[in-house]
Amino acid sequence: MAIRIIESKQNARVKELRAALLRPGRGETDLVALEGLHLVEEALRSGTRLQTIFVAQGHEHLLETLGAIDESVTEFLAVPREILDSVVSTESPQPIAALAHPRHWPWTEVLAKKSGTSALIVVLSGIQDPGNLGTILRSAEAFGATGILCLTGTVSRWNPKAMRASAGSVFRLPVLASSEAKAFQHLREAGIRILAAIAREAEPLNEVDLTGPVALVIGSEGSGLTPEIAAQCDAKITIPCPGPVESLNAAVAASVLLYEASRQRALAPASKKQRQP
Repeated sequence: MAIRIIESKQNARVKELRAALLRPGRGETDLVALEGLHLVEEALRSGTRLQTIFVAQGHEHLLETLGAIDESVTEFLAVPREILDSVVSTESPQPIAALAHPRHWPWTEVLAKKSGTSALIVVLSGIQDPGNLGTILRSAEAFGATGILCLTGTVSRWNPKAMRASAGSVFRLPVLASSEAKAFQHLREAGIRILAAIAREAEPLNEVDLTGPVALVIGSEGSGLTPEIAAQCDAKITIPCPGPVESLNAAVAASVLLYEASRQRALAPASKKQRQP
């Protein structure tokens, strides 16, 4: 493995890493920055193409844990620890980082059914906390969601905190950033029922059939879904809460909704599971 030594913080690759961290997900084709061994490992396992792997000098042995990597695709740079620490955003910087080419998911992948089950889409509107976004991605993969739509105003999934909270799901789950108009257009053309998740005055979750193709629309942490978006949905659903709370955290609500969809689909007859327009 050929490792090039970098001594200057003005190096072009170091500048690229800093820029990717400052402006995560500025565009679908931009490089994204990965911090820490776990994220780099998850990216490689998912088939994500890495342009550059940075390792702090004295920690080159970490590269051996990554397995065989095509050196014609990925370059390896050894950087002084103080330079790498000054670039990354975590409070306790790890001695490894990378620049990756994010996968671009087409609409056909995001909306498609998987493994004989109907489409289960999560639509996120105005989610601002990257930790919430990452948790939602992790729950979505765990409970069998087939795709995620991030509407305009939702934090980038390539935000470092969102990626860490996703525990690698961000690399494997079909995710697409979209305008509100385009998202609803594609969902309707695919014959997917759109359900708005709201805090009250809606159909209880346990009484809603989630075995067919559905999209679960989750609103922002502070105010939930706007009336305009809720009005475009086919129905409104709510999670019954006997306790004296006004609403659930967005990530918790999404996880409960996804669990219920997964539970219903596991119990549904095979013919019903495979319903798809």
